[in-house]
Amino acid sequence: MFEVNFFGAVNAIKAVLPNFRAKRNGHIIVLTGISGHLGTPGLGLYCASQWAIEGYCDSLAYEVAPFNIRTTIVQPHVEIGVLTNKIVSAPPMGCYGADSNGAPLFRDILSGLLDKLEGRYGEEAVNHASENDHGPSTGDALHQERVATVWAPLAKLLKDRLVAETVYAVAAIGGHDNPPSRHIVGHEGVGSVKEKLKTVSEELEDFVEVSAAVDIGKDDGAAAVIGP
Repeated sequence: MFEVNFFGAVNAIKAVLPNFRAKRNGHIIVLTGISGHLGTPGLGLYCASQWAIEGYCDSLAYEVAPFNIRTTIVQPHVEIGVLTNKIVSAPPMGCYGADSNGAPLFRDILSGLLDKLEGRYGEEAVNHASENDHGPSTGDALHQERVATVWAPLAKLLKDRLVAETVYAVAAIGGHDNPPSRHIVGHEGVGSVKEKLKTVSEELEDFVEVSAAVDIGKDDGAAAVIGP
């Protein structure tokens, strides 16, 4: 997972940087996902790989700015990253099952989304069969006690539209004079990130006095102790 999501992106960036530095111009756009902003139960390693490349790009942005090179992290929401691809779901360990753990796993969240889509687009949906049991691609298929493979119940026209809208969202910032460091794609993704930032801000304010108490430059009249 890290080989693809992290090292794959790093190797691609390393390949283009010499040319960008020589031209003193360039724009590096890295495609990650909304999971680079939000932790997701059941996807710990996947989220970690996304956060890793985002931390790398944040640091890289400062390093290459003097060469007039800009960086943008594009974070598509689940619509494009999941619903347009094959979905593979594995059952959780027993201790993380619904009977003993109330945390909503990603497959539970995705299951509800698939059922919602099937109800909305059922008449025009193209139901792909599972590679293993030829079952319909509904949310129920994700709750099998073995690895299950399904496709989102979206017609080809809707999938093509999702891809086209994502391409447009990415292309819109490609030639921008002042592109964003992060570009979130998808209405629900924007809402989710806003909610996360709101929570972080509220928690910061709740503990700001404790946090600010650690300040080496603070002049509170106390004697400074320096040395071993």
